[in-house]
Amino acid sequence: MSSFKIKFQTVDEYFNTFPKDVQDTLEKIRETIKSAAPEAEEVISYQLPAFKYHGFLIYFSAYKDHYSLSFPPPFKIFEAFKNELSPYEVSKTSIKFPMDKLIPFDLVIELVKYKVKENLEKEKKKK
Repeated sequence: MSSFKIKFQTVDEYFNTFPKDVQDTLEKIRETIKSAAPEAEEVISYQLPAFKYHGFLIYFSAYKDHYSLSFPPPFKIFEAFKNELSPYEVSKTSIKFPMDKLIPFDLVIELVKYKVKENLEKEKKKK
């Protein structure tokens, strides 16, 4: 087994490691995030696709049987959307969406907008 590990330079490089159907869903997640935070910058962080806007907003990724959205602290977002997230597996930092179910893209938009607002408020407090 090779110890060589891919170092992604772009989100597209990350996407290209998956089958076409997973790539298509990742692209839809990407576009959904962009629509909710058009000024956000797309980056690779911790070898995952992410968006930054006055700090990190969201990471997104694909795994064997689910897609994941992860958020940096503070984690108030999980409490704020507790009811909406109840059908999904939620950890301290992430939400898992099963690959065999539709992703609630409207909810993704709401989550990203919430995090944008949170980041802007956090920045205001620093000044």
